[in-house]
Amino acid sequence: MLKVLVKKEKKLIKEVTLKGHADYADHGSDIVCASASSIVITTVNGILAIKEEAIYYEENKDKVIVLNKTDDDIINKLLINMVSLLLELANDYPKNVKLIEEEYRD
Repeated sequence: MLKVLVKKEKKLIKEVTLKGHADYADHGSDIVCASASSIVITTVNGILAIKEEAIYYEENKDKVIVLNKTDDDIINKLLINMVSLLLELANDYPKNVKLIEEEYRD
């Protein structure tokens, strides 16, 4: 299962972490993982094009972390949009994606 952890501070998204694999299909043909990857990569690329220092982004084998380093309204709206799309994916594929929101703690 792909787990998406969203950490918020009030309405500001501070951190989004994706772990695991959706297991909808084999690696390389999993449309759920491909969708999640597209959502995250498109958002990250958009943010980096606007303000490169706004986020920290790390991608490992089975884990992606996006840290918001600013309180910029446009950057936050892009992150909110990303989380909304991931939530929609989780609602469409509840056996494959789980999204958890929690309060951010330093």
